[in-house]
Amino acid sequence: MRSDEANVRTVVIRVPATSANLGPGFDALGLALSLNDEVEATLTGQPGVHVTVEGEGAGEVDTGEGHLVIKAMRRAFGLMGVPQPEGIRLHCRNRIPHARGLGSSSAAVCAGILAARALAHSEMSDDDVFALATEMEGHPDNVAPCLAGGLTIAWSDHSGAPRKLKVTPDQRIRPVVAIPAVRLSTEAARGLLPKDVPHKDASFNAGRAALLIAALTLRPERELLLAATEDRLHQRYRAPVMRESVDLVERLRAVGVPAVVSGAGPTVLAFSTSDTQDLIAPEVGNDWHIQQMDVDPVGANVQFPETR
Repeated sequence: MRSDEANVRTVVIRVPATSANLGPGFDALGLALSLNDEVEATLTGQPGVHVTVEGEGAGEVDTGEGHLVIKAMRRAFGLMGVPQPEGIRLHCRNRIPHARGLGSSSAAVCAGILAARALAHSEMSDDDVFALATEMEGHPDNVAPCLAGGLTIAWSDHSGAPRKLKVTPDQRIRPVVAIPAVRLSTEAARGLLPKDVPHKDASFNAGRAALLIAALTLRPERELLLAATEDRLHQRYRAPVMRESVDLVERLRAVGVPAVVSGAGPTVLAFSTSDTQDLIAPEVGNDWHIQQMDVDPVGANVQFPETR
């Protein structure tokens, strides 16, 4: 992710969409998906910040200092102890839908931090990148797969520092996302969660999360995935603000398709297996955008224009 070419002033960052929770893995599990945003960042040497956006968010997001990628770059430059650049030009090619539970904010934060590190030719460690991204985004389960790719487990150590472990899902795992037209903020969805949950529900989810890791990496069978994606900690509590999403999850599961709410919603993620492929589209209908994806095995990628 670094270059020893000190004269490089432009960097291109590709960051994947992510799906967090995956049912029982609340705030712990995340999956990188084959849908990418691309950010081209240039230090211009001229005063001012100039941001252009194509695709998702065009005409909606801030195009100055308030842009999330710029904010992340500024935070990273400050943490690295290098002078803030006089001028930054940013061009964003966005494909990840905003406020749909597919990690668009995580992607922007990670892109900004990685761009700053590359442009500063800094020795900032990957652990420090992860820690800053988690601090800014607030949820390590989306940041971890965005940076590392694949299937990730995120947790905090005894000091509160975020940690992550990447595991490789079975190559037969084929995620399918159903994306609605409506948006939902993570804050609104998280605000519905209770402060305490029954012990039996916590125990239930612990077992299902362990089973899900085994199913995704060793035995991606329909019956195992269906049991492994059961959840009692967050989806039902969030149902009032995404009734259609929860209804779709229930319809898919009723016909045997392992389905969950992606992240905080409202996108629905299903795991397509050889015997469920034909069951998904009829249940989803025409009000959702269905997209078959692969698991992104690499995560965030940093390139300099001359190496592309």
